[in-house]
Amino acid sequence: MTENHLTTPIPPAFTAEVVAEQLRDGYWLEAPDIDQDGRPDLFGYGLRLGEIYWYQNDERWTRRLVADGIRMPVGADFADISGNGHPDVVVCYELYGPIGTIHDPDPAGGKIDWLENPGSPDKDESRWKRHYVGRATGMHRLRVGHFTRTDRLQIVGVPIVAQADVHAVLPVVIFTQPDDVHTADEWPMETIDDSHFRMIHGAEKKAGLIPGSDLDSLLFASDEGVTWLYFDEATGQWVRRLIGTGEVTQFEQTGFRGSGDVNAGRIGDDPMAYVAAIEPFHGNTVAVYTKTGTDEQGAPVWGRTLLDVYGDPNESGEGPGHQIVCADFDGDGEEEFLVALRGPWPWQGVMYYKAIDLAAGVWAKWRVGEESVARIATGDFNGDGRLDFATIAYSVQNYYVAKDAKIMLYRNRMPRGDAE
Repeated sequence: MTENHLTTPIPPAFTAEVVAEQLRDGYWLEAPDIDQDGRPDLFGYGLRLGEIYWYQNDERWTRRLVADGIRMPVGADFADISGNGHPDVVVCYELYGPIGTIHDPDPAGGKIDWLENPGSPDKDESRWKRHYVGRATGMHRLRVGHFTRTDRLQIVGVPIVAQADVHAVLPVVIFTQPDDVHTADEWPMETIDDSHFRMIHGAEKKAGLIPGSDLDSLLFASDEGVTWLYFDEATGQWVRRLIGTGEVTQFEQTGFRGSGDVNAGRIGDDPMAYVAAIEPFHGNTVAVYTKTGTDEQGAPVWGRTLLDVYGDPNESGEGPGHQIVCADFDGDGEEEFLVALRGPWPWQGVMYYKAIDLAAGVWAKWRVGEESVARIATGDFNGDGRLDFATIAYSVQNYYVAKDAKIMLYRNRMPRGDAE
């Protein structure tokens, strides 16, 4: 681990520009290089219209329709599933029924499709071809990677609520790429865990966390708090490591507990030196977990530091926090983290946290964006070697509808050569 900063850190500097404005709804955002020109593009959407667009990284951020008629698309990821060298979109949809809240999961919904990238912007006058993967009621998040094997892509599907009750135990499932992804009726599915998790809101894929393994692992934010979940190749079993139980003091007031979103940050040689979380579900609390020692089996013991509380829960028991993103924006080899706040003002925008003394729980904080944010996507959008980020507003009926919803790009203007 690198030494902690003993001097005042250089403040972050980002220049904001509008990618798209006056959105009719907003929720999800990712930044793959869709046209494979060496520059990340964007794809994004909201829950209501069922229209998925990608925004080409050109001088105008040209908008192109990928798919429509998808009822309530929620979580998404991307990967080259077709094998043509271009990233495809993987999306889950039909989460809720007529009421449109977590108390109303669609018993026939929770479906996953992958949308086939045609390989060139000139070929997408028609919609991208949809291919069915599978389903599980309440499907809300998914991650594409290599979780138990490296020879085939896999999709981990993560429901948020069960049909029986909003706080009932959930099945976490995994779909494995079939022999022919173009003709398969659906992908083979297995259950990873159906007895430990409730109300999973955040699911993040992380590479390089399992010692001696090339497999990806997962961080979950749920009723239980923050959990690291990975497959142990030696035993052939999935392993759960509870990092922390999250926010528990608001339960009587709000009905929510645990964690709402999570990510892990690298400091020096440690790829999981800290874990940052928004707590609880749609929470108002930002906390960081750091290692305080080891248990009898040599596993890390984690301590929780409360960093900030953004306002009071609203009448639905919810706060403004929605996502955590860890990345090295200043190029010093240590990852900072961003917090996405949906609003209303002043609990709105993007907050930037940097570790000053990790062991002592001392962090510096700046506001680097003021627009409503549901999701953050990172990438070097102009090829200058510095990591930028983009955001999409949170505009979801029955939860929170942002005023003047936008997709924004924040270009990194920090001086080069800041690395210590």
